[in-house]
Amino acid sequence: MNSISKVFVALAFAIPATIANAQDVPKIAFVYISPAADDVGWTPEHERGRLAAVAAYGDRAQIDFFENVPEGDDGLPALRQIAEDGYDLIFTTSFGYMYPSLNIAFEYPDIRIEHATGFVRTANMSTYNARFYEGRVSQGIIAGNMTKTNKVGYIASFPIPEVIRGINVAFLAARSVNPDIEFEIIWVNSWFNPPDEEAAARQLAANGADVLIQHTDTPEPMKVAEELGIFAFGQASDMSAYGVNASLSASINHWGPYYVERIGAFLDGTWESSDRWGGISSEMLEIGSFSANIPQRVQEQAIDAINRIRSGRLHPFTGPIRRQDGTGWLAAGETATDSDLLTMGFFVEGITEIIPQ
Repeated sequence: MNSISKVFVALAFAIPATIANAQDVPKIAFVYISPAADDVGWTPEHERGRLAAVAAYGDRAQIDFFENVPEGDDGLPALRQIAEDGYDLIFTTSFGYMYPSLNIAFEYPDIRIEHATGFVRTANMSTYNARFYEGRVSQGIIAGNMTKTNKVGYIASFPIPEVIRGINVAFLAARSVNPDIEFEIIWVNSWFNPPDEEAAARQLAANGADVLIQHTDTPEPMKVAEELGIFAFGQASDMSAYGVNASLSASINHWGPYYVERIGAFLDGTWESSDRWGGISSEMLEIGSFSANIPQRVQEQAIDAINRIRSGRLHPFTGPIRRQDGTGWLAAGETATDSDLLTMGFFVEGITEIIPQ
């Protein structure tokens, strides 16, 4: 069996019977890079959002999902098959689906596409994202205060602007409370790879990191932290169940309101291509509860930062900030534009790691 056939077989088993054999309602598809049935992580939060849409519109649309669909060119046959199967609106929920989604948008101009975390739009293709970097501010503040070794381990997925700006803002926040802080970064080149995430967490801990931050999808780093008696933060979901003692907090994604809104617009005939980038203020991003292990003064410091971000009084990237090579970037009081953030391809001064090419 060739790889494309394997994809199609996987898709055949991935479609739940939302509205079995319904022929008289619009068909909507959600495309996932990993299993929908997992309880925490990136895909499960999108699945919770899809279920909110099912609850809202289950009698007006067939809302299905396709899981374990590869990114990049390898995923294009699967997306094309979904289009050929008559889906009218497709949500592609990971960065690596961007160019395959664009291909489908051009090939099937009557289909509407919503792509998560991308930056390319057409008349029939929208983009949406969350300001994940806002959640790194409180994580950096807490990590900088909680570390005893002054070393934070960061498990990163891919060297794209979304991940780079998260590393930068976490470092800046940690350095603001602890000038001796150091970050070690391991790139796993995957969003969802439990063995590699576990191995990275163990390596960082062996190298002296006693707080772990991750921009990957599984709870494996949290499990390692719990086992080794160090601290960690949940990513995309509250992962505290996997680290009762290790978990400090989490960044939690909320996609449900967006999915309900956009599917409603599609069903009502008012859907238009748009770009949405929500954060703490729009409740697309939630900061999870704080561990009792965090001293009260540190909790108050983190909460103050969260509240100032929510009200617009704090921009996480406010100068003076210099690039890693020492050249200037933001002057005192100057804030980064969204364009700056969306194209970020450098580390800030103080980070000694190198961004892979």
